[in-house]
Amino acid sequence: MGMKIRWSDSASAELEELFDYYRANVSLIVARKLLKAIIQKTLILESNPFVGVKEPLLSDRPDEYRYLVYKNYKIIYRCNDNLVVIITVFDSRQNPIKLKGLKD
Repeated sequence: MGMKIRWSDSASAELEELFDYYRANVSLIVARKLLKAIIQKTLILESNPFVGVKEPLLSDRPDEYRYLVYKNYKIIYRCNDNLVVIITVFDSRQNPIKLKGLKD
């Protein structure tokens, strides 16, 4: 039985912001492709939720956080029972210390 994937409200909002940014500053086509590719990248988690690397900056938390990488973006998630929760889509060009303040 596969895992279900759920996007947190904050991760969904970040994805929407990414889309809006690329639509306004690059093109609608690029924005759609980026969004589709990020979502597609997460689908592997349905069958293999532990494929992602453990996020060392969040290792002090009680839950185990992992991430997948797509281009400049870290897709940070955690697993609970039969559920994978996408916590954030983090632009890795930012200061990584910002991840320490992550709320889910």
